[in-house]
Amino acid sequence: MAKDYNADSIKVLKGLEPVRARPGMYTRTDSPLHVIQEVIDNSADEALAGHATQIGVRLCVDGSVRVSDDGRGIPVDLHPQEKEPTVVVVLTRLHAGGKFDKTSGEGAYAFSGGLHGVGVSVTNALSTRLAVTVKRDGQINEVVFADGGRVSKKLAVIGKCARKESGTTIHVWPDPVFFDSPKIPERELARLLRAKAVLLPGVTFRLEIERNDAMEEQVYCYQGGLADYLSEQVPPDEALVPVFSGEAYTDGTNGFAKGEGAAWAVTWAESGSFSESYVNLIPTLQGGTHEAGLRAGVFDAVKSFAEHHALLPRGVQLRQEDVTGRMSFVLSTRLLDPQFQGQVKEKLNSREAVKLVSTMSRDPFEVWLNGHVEYGKAIAEMAAKAAANRLKSSQKTEKRKTSGVAVLPGKLSDAATDDPVIREIFLVEGDSAGGSAKQARDRETQAILPLRGKVMNSWETDPNALYANKEIHDIAVALGVERHRLGDNPDLTGLRYHKVVIMTDADVDGAHISTLLLTLFFRHFPKLVEQGHIYVAQPPLYRVDAPAKGKKPARRQYALDDGELTAIKDRLALDGIKPEAIEVGRFKGLGEMNPSQLRETAMDPATRRVLPVLATPDEMHAALKLFDMLMGKSAAADRRDWMEAKGNLVEADV
Repeated sequence: MAKDYNADSIKVLKGLEPVRARPGMYTRTDSPLHVIQEVIDNSADEALAGHATQIGVRLCVDGSVRVSDDGRGIPVDLHPQEKEPTVVVVLTRLHAGGKFDKTSGEGAYAFSGGLHGVGVSVTNALSTRLAVTVKRDGQINEVVFADGGRVSKKLAVIGKCARKESGTTIHVWPDPVFFDSPKIPERELARLLRAKAVLLPGVTFRLEIERNDAMEEQVYCYQGGLADYLSEQVPPDEALVPVFSGEAYTDGTNGFAKGEGAAWAVTWAESGSFSESYVNLIPTLQGGTHEAGLRAGVFDAVKSFAEHHALLPRGVQLRQEDVTGRMSFVLSTRLLDPQFQGQVKEKLNSREAVKLVSTMSRDPFEVWLNGHVEYGKAIAEMAAKAAANRLKSSQKTEKRKTSGVAVLPGKLSDAATDDPVIREIFLVEGDSAGGSAKQARDRETQAILPLRGKVMNSWETDPNALYANKEIHDIAVALGVERHRLGDNPDLTGLRYHKVVIMTDADVDGAHISTLLLTLFFRHFPKLVEQGHIYVAQPPLYRVDAPAKGKKPARRQYALDDGELTAIKDRLALDGIKPEAIEVGRFKGLGEMNPSQLRETAMDPATRRVLPVLATPDEMHAALKLFDMLMGKSAAADRRDWMEAKGNLVEADV
């Protein structure tokens, strides 16, 4: 018999216990590299702020790691609220740091990758021992932690130093229990330090590796910054044009905060492309919106240059992939309040970064092209050749499809391009939302098919009678694919769109329509699901408007659900914006959103959120069993049992 459910059943995790209970929520657990990187990032932030020039990392024989810098040193005086030494607060509180107060001028850093204040405290939580030595105000202070954050040796003065001498040394013994491998990958660490040196010209990074019989040392210091680094990755003899590098930051008068902007280095090579990007020195291994901004800025500049110099063959229109497909770049972006995907910060999600980086990079690059016409012509000719090849390929595809094609639905607003690989079709709930979507779309690549009302439940529909339903008939004709069953090998060469996006309201009715459409695809077009052609858009439920404050301009953000709404409000509160100054609006449906809002949140590939629907053949069999229970007319009893067992998990929007 189950135990009683009472107050004793509820466990409250305090301090750093949540990190030790669920380390994967806070860091990568394949090796201790990321928790060490959190310490390195703090030292790099000191250098970025102009207070450190030397950063050292030592891998010790016993598996521990020591990171030191000559920055200002973590404060050791009592924290005014916590009544503990500040260095202890920083190492033992999940949300404590010098990176929150970015608008008043009283924070420790204006531009930093750290948002949550959980970085170095996570390092402490996942270590058997951590010792901190701080040189500050003529004294050498030390505090030691053990067993995941417990103070084992209280803060004490252990010596003296010159008053002008300052810095922090953190010695970490990662707990191997929390990592797949206790060994730090040396090559990845060296690559990280070299990249930091690239992003901080003039700052010296020193990596020391203790061996049983010797000490290895590698020193990184780049005076030429991004351009020198990219030239190492793409040698001049392989590059189509010399490296173009530049940087631009705002003065706070163009809608962005003062100091926001980017530095970049770009080139092109026939052999392929190389790319690395960073936000406030944090490597974004999966890219993000800042990379989308750089590509947009470069594309606009090349397109303008090519059109001005009449370099494009007749009938050829450039697209972004024609220009940036072989572009290599290194990008370093500064954002006042970056939003990342996950705590490990591998992908930037900040929507404003697209406009920021494209605005900063476009004009300088166009000036460079017009100042080096021969290089500009080489890039434009390469892009025109890529565009011509793309057109030739799409024409071949169209010839295979032309025979016997049914007349397309009259309410379909089709995409202009003939290339199905980049074409997208949005199945939109209602004519009102369809009207907004038509204005918001990219006419070149995106098609809109409005659906009237709810599509019928097609789970048990006779395949021969399927097309009697007008909505399903229009969907099938627009896609150019015949209905089929799981296990069939249908001819998909006629597929007119490689992305089919279901876009419905963010409410219960919208979820029902989305489920009915997924039922159609799983039952009658399963090959589209298996090959990853089906997506579900995630439009927001709330719009949040915050007034300007300090360096931050007025902002508009969007929340997918109540949880995201609470997180946005909490973040705005940290920025000092009073709750009563925040305006929250709830969208009743897609039709209520104006085209620019719909484009930004659900349709623009750089800023939208869509969920891919993808299943292997084995997963398809399991999914079909679930659909049979949920949608089958003869499964009412099973459905009732399932709802009784799972009903408490539903978050009803009523």
